[in-house]
Amino acid sequence: MTARAVWVDDHLTDPSVAHVNAFDHGITVGDGVFETLEVIEGTAFALRRHLRRLRRSAAGLGLVLPWTDDDLHGAVRAVLDADPGAGRLRITVTGGPSPLGSDRGSASPTLLVAAAPGASWTPTSAVVVVPWVRNERSAVAGMKTTSYAENVVALARAHDGGGDEAIFANTRGELCEGTGSNVFVVVDGRLCTPPLSSGCLAGITRELVCELVDVEEVDLPLSALAEADEAFLTSSTRRVHPIATVDGQALRAASGARTAAAAAAFQALLARDLDP
Repeated sequence: MTARAVWVDDHLTDPSVAHVNAFDHGITVGDGVFETLEVIEGTAFALRRHLRRLRRSAAGLGLVLPWTDDDLHGAVRAVLDADPGAGRLRITVTGGPSPLGSDRGSASPTLLVAAAPGASWTPTSAVVVVPWVRNERSAVAGMKTTSYAENVVALARAHDGGGDEAIFANTRGELCEGTGSNVFVVVDGRLCTPPLSSGCLAGITRELVCELVDVEEVDLPLSALAEADEAFLTSSTRRVHPIATVDGQALRAASGARTAAAAAAFQALLARDLDP
């Protein structure tokens, strides 16, 4: 992956010389939060919503961000101006240089903004249900933190099973989310998605889809996914992505009417407003 420029703390720098302190809490213990945004014709999509969620996640970790939204907008703009062909952008904030261990130091947080080419997805997704669970009662449930080791392991398991995304249940055995996506299912003609109380992330694309089409937020058994009439994933890079198979078994419709309607509504939103 080649980046043309990276924003570190308060300035734009060449990626070849950009660096983070070896004692940064984001490196030593995964103490940080982040946002990934799709970039469309040089504009970071839904930036306001992503910054709002970044602040919510940071507050949940007790991280005080010293930057205003204008500061963050400026950093994003500088990176995208330096890389006009970018397809996605990541904003990361960590606990900054800290002592070894879980205690956070007194240094200011670290800010990183970087761009990259857009993600490439096949027309439909193959998902694999993994044996591990999301803890809906975790201290960081619902926060978009940089502690992604569980996702790395789960996604590798999905790839080994021929899938491109892993699906978690929560501790109650309910359908929860993917490693980097939310999940929607159609059951008896109803479009449903797990509520935030399931422990899933409050995805920005999930949020927008719930505003654009009729969706029921309801607790669902894990089995609802494989038994669904149709299902899809949402994320900033996938948008609305139909699920074709669950654990190698085909759903009744790889891209049914409710999935198509959600995808069309989202596409129409993109055409009229890049910061909804």
